[in-house]
Amino acid sequence: MAAVDWFAAEAVAAPAPVRRRRPAAAPRTRTRTRKRQRRVTAGVIWISAFALLLAGVVAVNVAVLRANVAVDKLDKAQVDLQAQNAALASQVSSSNASIRIEQTARRLGLVPASAADTSYIDLNQR
Repeated sequence: MAAVDWFAAEAVAAPAPVRRRRPAAAPRTRTRTRKRQRRVTAGVIWISAFALLLAGVVAVNVAVLRANVAVDKLDKAQVDLQAQNAALASQVSSSNASIRIEQTARRLGLVPASAADTSYIDLNQR
């Protein structure tokens, strides 16, 4: 076996090349802050636009709700008026019927009976 001389010049590795550091450039805080400001400004604009759109949607929903409430009130009023019209039509037809019957009876020669001459017949008599 061959003996290795650890301290010989051949066994020691060459030193690594020294990396030179670049000189520190001027701080880029202005460009970074400008970019951040642009990002923040854009974000605020988007959030504001989104909030405005949501407010518009809410306003439209409220308007539709109010319109539906008004339509419900009008429907209820319409049903009530139809019921009143039906009742009045019934009253008119019933009052017309009694007048019509009385006129037809007079044409046939019948006269209304007086209250004093009214008598009843008992049908149960045998």
